[in-house]
Amino acid sequence: MPVTEADVLRALSGVSYPGFTRDIVTFGIVKDLAVKDGAVAFRIELGPGNPAVAGTIEREARTVLATLKGVTSVAIQVASPAAAHGARPAQAPGVLDAELLPGVKHTIAVASGKGGVGKSTVAVNLAVGLAQRGARVGLLDADIYGPSIPLMMGVDERPTIDPTGRSILPFDRFGVSFMSLGFLVDKDAAVIWRGPMVMKAIEQLLRDVAWGDLDILVVDMPPGTGDAQLTLCQKVRLSGAVIVTTPQDVALADAIKGVTMFRKVGVPILGIVENMSFFHCPQCGSRTDVFGHGGGRREAARLETPFLGEIPLDAAIREGGDAGRPVVTLDPTSTLSAAFLSLADKVLHALLGENGEAPDVAEGGVLGWLKRGWSG
Repeated sequence: MPVTEADVLRALSGVSYPGFTRDIVTFGIVKDLAVKDGAVAFRIELGPGNPAVAGTIEREARTVLATLKGVTSVAIQVASPAAAHGARPAQAPGVLDAELLPGVKHTIAVASGKGGVGKSTVAVNLAVGLAQRGARVGLLDADIYGPSIPLMMGVDERPTIDPTGRSILPFDRFGVSFMSLGFLVDKDAAVIWRGPMVMKAIEQLLRDVAWGDLDILVVDMPPGTGDAQLTLCQKVRLSGAVIVTTPQDVALADAIKGVTMFRKVGVPILGIVENMSFFHCPQCGSRTDVFGHGGGRREAARLETPFLGEIPLDAAIREGGDAGRPVVTLDPTSTLSAAFLSLADKVLHALLGENGEAPDVAEGGVLGWLKRGWSG
């Protein structure tokens, strides 16, 4: 029997997207498949941030099709959506997809390999810290199954629509514009969605929210290396990722997977931050390494990625998150705020490059750099 399109798709379903368990057919990047007299032709359509994976996907696709009975030739075209539709030339590294987030200069993902490491706490305080340094900042809660941003930012209401009826207006607090699926569903409702629905929801949060002109969009990712991560990497060109871990080995093992995943899809790693790094007893002043200590720094050195600092385990951080008042807003002079502001400064330096200098907020600081394109 002659080979059919169904045969080809079954074969291609054995090709996993690099860094993920899902295959390229399920992810919907196989386009315009045609099969005639054993000649197979199709297009692989990648997002704008994924040039590093193109060669791997093409090689593996050719390998599986070479073993498919009846195939006489294989023609594969690899293209981004922009190139495929003639919309615009390829973008330079570090520049966002202009059609999706036209007013955003940089986007960074705050990610973790596993849950429970305080990723959302880090994302919220990082975003507010960046705003305190003078940047125009947005915060997107991409954790579809467990959105935390509404509680941590102290907002419990439905968002409004702009006068044109085309966009959702983000909330604004502490100098940060933010949006979450948690504002769009009932508070106690469980989101029971398969992968394609998660991917679509994240794209809509990127496209349908009126983010406006931002210097940095911080994206609080769900834990793991799944659909949400791939969607973000496909839809926008990430300027980098911050990986959050705690010191113990079980968290570090998953953090390493997060670093590996982002590197496979061509996203720079801005660094690793060790959360819940140690506990200082407020009564006696002694230090206790509840979850061990130093693991984040060691792994950062081994992976040759920057170490962004240690965030202590402190009740004030938890209390601020539960009360909708990020700790960095409560007392900017405290040691806890200093830890998050130091993280914000290091993220800015990572975006500026090796020759960047520390921001002088009184002289325009971060905004001046942003206007010059992070040239330092």
